[in-house]
Amino acid sequence: MAAQAELPDGARQMIEAAIATGDVAKVDTVAAVARSTWPGEVAAIDALVQPFHQARAEAAAQQAAAAQEAIRTAGLFERWGGEGQIGAFQSSGNTDAVGLTGQLQLKREGLQWEHNLRASADYRRTNGRTDRERFSAGYEPQYTISEGIFAYGLAQFERDQVQGFTARYAASGGLGIRVFDTDSLDLSLKAGPAWRRTELSSGVAESSIAALAGLDFDWKISDRVKLTQDANAVAEAGGRAVAFIGGDSTSINLVTGLEGRLSSELSARLSWTLDYNSGPPAGAVATDTLTRFTLVYDF
Repeated sequence: MAAQAELPDGARQMIEAAIATGDVAKVDTVAAVARSTWPGEVAAIDALVQPFHQARAEAAAQQAAAAQEAIRTAGLFERWGGEGQIGAFQSSGNTDAVGLTGQLQLKREGLQWEHNLRASADYRRTNGRTDRERFSAGYEPQYTISEGIFAYGLAQFERDQVQGFTARYAASGGLGIRVFDTDSLDLSLKAGPAWRRTELSSGVAESSIAALAGLDFDWKISDRVKLTQDANAVAEAGGRAVAFIGGDSTSINLVTGLEGRLSSELSARLSWTLDYNSGPPAGAVATDTLTRFTLVYDF
């Protein structure tokens, strides 16, 4: 029987040099070449490489534990991030118009809880007449039940005098599913019962039971381009404590956006918004749309 070859000192030094770099890919490549070249010394090669991988695994576990502890002990006003958008326009001549749009989104992620705060304002005045004046704010907490499944709550306020209401309050809660949750693609769906109160410009107030369905979609096409899609649909039944089936009023809010990154913190965004109300008050139309071009600052 032929004697087994021993791992040469040069090969050992080569593996140790790769380990010294701390580059996992380089260590694995050098070790694979060594195993192929000296198949009789696989145990010796593994004995050199395994402590490196074990140390890396232990360090990663410690970092993960430290990160979870930092999240668990974070204060109420810590770990918030988000983005702000602002855009404006002005024209004169045949049409005198001025407009302003702004939006703020804040998010705080915990181990199981996620908190989302949103506020937006749109104002447009054309030829001395206000034809767009909309304000909205909302708070939506989400609790992860299991991988891909979450429960949500929603409290929302809207004001749109042009559409005929001075205030509209909504509250909802239900379940959602994260269909995709990757670095480049996010898609989540949610649905649940809701309650909504609308105070019309005429002074009449209406309360109703509703069903809410929502969709959130983000697709990172490249490192600099992202497509976003947010949609909420509410189907109402007229009156109090009426079943959802055969509801007589539906409202849809849909926002589609294309975002291009200008720098690490600044982006330009082109978006299209549709607001649909199946039962608008007298003098108002059912569908209202708005195209925005804004600058987005991430923080």
